[in-house]
Parts: sequence; C-alpha cells; structure tokens
Amino acid sequence: MKKLFTSILACFIMLAIFSIDAHAQEALKQKPSPLGMVTYTFEDTYVKVTYGRPHLRGREAFTETSELAPLGKIWRTGANEATEITVTSDVKMAGETVPAGTYSMFTIPGAKSWTIILNKDVGQWGAYKYDEEQDLLRFEVPVNKSDEMYEPFTIRFDQANGDVSLQMIWANTMISIPFEFL
Repeated sequence: MKKLFTSILACFIMLAIFSIDAHAQEALKQKPSPLGMVTYTFEDTYVKVTYGRPHLRGREAFTETSELAPLGKIWRTGANEATEITVTSDVKMAGETVPAGTYSMFTIPGAKSWTIILNKDVGQWGAYKYDEEQDLLRFEVPVNKSDEMYEPFTIRFDQANGDVSLQMIWANTMISIPFEFL
C-alpha cells in the first residue's frame, strides 16, 4: 500500500512539474505587441508611461486607410490597453498644466499635427469605450519626420539643451511633447 501511495504521489508531482513548465513556456512566448514602459525623473517628480508596442510587420500606419492608427481617428496610442501616463507632481505638457495623477493617453494622428488627449478614465482596453467627457485636456503638437525607420511603435524621453520632451515614433513619423517640471 505504501508503494502504491508513493507511486501515485510521484505521478502527481510529475504532472504538476509538467503543468508548471507548460505555463512557463507559454508565458515566455513573445507577444505580438509587447508591453513597453519608459520613465523620467526630475528632482522629486517621476513620470512613467506604460504602453503596448505594436510592430508594422509590413502594414502602414498614419494614413487615411491604414488599419494601424488611421489619420483623423481616436487611437489608444499603442496596442492592447490604452497608454497610461503617471506623473507624481504637477507638470506642463506642451504648455498645459497636468495635475499629479494617472491618465489614459489617447491621440488623434493627423498629417501635420496630432491631438494629444489625457483622459481620467484609466484601465481601458483600446479606445472602444473612450469617453470624451472624461478628458482632462487636449492639445496639439506638430508632426516631424524621424531620421530613421522604426518598426515597433516607440515612446521615449529626450533631453536636449536642458529641455525635456516625450517622443512618440513609428515608421518615420515622430511627434514630440515638451515637458516642464513645476
């Protein structure tokens, strides 16, 4: 009886190990649009942007007919969940005051400028339930061309000549949002 119990216990242990291994392998598979996060610290102000990083994979972005971020339509600014930005102290983005907090960041890409939207409803999947009444603020930034081609959608902070900006780059399109720390 003791041998039977030991054999059954050994089988359960082996099944558990194989089950854990299968889950671990599944978790290690690369997502089509992996999670990205960028941070910036200035004195005691911390800024964090969390976003999905879609890849072009032969598709177009920022055209009127593109399936990825078409011009003139609300975009979650990445993939999967809506992009979120957290600031631990009041800041200015493109001259607009943003109180400390966490916000969803949506954009409306345009050929010459983008509308940047900070929305108070966080934790959204995509832009499917976007509610304009929850907007904290909207502002425009000009479109620039990137010197190089970016396959994955990329958000990064740039610091040049003492100025800080949050850049969004995809394909050869780049926008830059000036930041001021108050």
